[in-house]
Amino acid sequence: MYESLVRHCLSFHLYIFAFDDKLVRALEKMALKYVTVVSLKEFEDEELLAIKSTRTAGEYCWTCSGSTILYCLEHYNIDSCTYLDADLYFFADPTILIEEMGNNDVQITAHRYSKQYDQTAIAGKYCVQFMTFKNNPNGVKILKWWRNACLDWCYGRYEDGKFGDQKYLDDWTTRFSGVHELQHLGGGVAPWNMQQYEFKRKGKDLVGVELATNKEFPLVFFHFHNLQCYKKGMLREFLIVDPFYVLNTSVRKLIYDKYLPELRHCYHKMKKADRDINGIPIKPIPRSLDASWDIIAKRVIRTSLGLEDYYLHWIEL
Repeated sequence: MYESLVRHCLSFHLYIFAFDDKLVRALEKMALKYVTVVSLKEFEDEELLAIKSTRTAGEYCWTCSGSTILYCLEHYNIDSCTYLDADLYFFADPTILIEEMGNNDVQITAHRYSKQYDQTAIAGKYCVQFMTFKNNPNGVKILKWWRNACLDWCYGRYEDGKFGDQKYLDDWTTRFSGVHELQHLGGGVAPWNMQQYEFKRKGKDLVGVELATNKEFPLVFFHFHNLQCYKKGMLREFLIVDPFYVLNTSVRKLIYDKYLPELRHCYHKMKKADRDINGIPIKPIPRSLDASWDIIAKRVIRTSLGLEDYYLHWIEL
């Protein structure tokens, strides 16, 4: 994600909240030019520490979402802060997305689910992936409301209209003033909505075409949700694991085939900086995929699950 910002964004500074001491050490050794690394020791306050033991590691990360943004606004005295999920990759300058919010104080992005994958009722209308908060009274008021809500309840389950840190956003456009829902289709393409688009090269740009309207738009970022790495023998393979979402050819060739080699490159850069770091979690290959594992790399394979297509991309780490 950082490398893609360097390539496309003329001006930015990235604050990385590292929830692991090894990661803090590795990132500090890498000395990335446009990065400030924030450790848990610096970031955690009494309110977060008080509820930390009641959450799983994942739930605690979700709980901290609003707190990370508030920390940046308060400690670095910046005019605005955009929260980014770590598994985003930018294909164009995101400035155009932030400028769309105009005089509003907060901007949120909708999932824009494909009909067959609509999870609005459980996971919410909006995705905590790319959110901008201005450092003004209304922006901070909304941010503190969200932080306090997550401190009270933030778990990996649906309960009483809540789910993690995300479903709290459902009514923000009516609960608060000054909240804008991003309209640019290039902000937030992801596995749950990519079926609505075809992609093509147009000069140096990667352009999406909305199939329902034939509307063209520049792809700004893609959210690589649930990309996991499995191992068999001496090889490690990237695999799009979730059979719930189907990849079309243009997404495979123009998006995933761009991202995966770069992820490998960044993995090696981090390993070079700190040999103790393991930047990519490796899992044993599931039995359901074992029989299909020897198929030639970069092919669509049919698994014994009999559901949808998996995408196998061979990459030796």
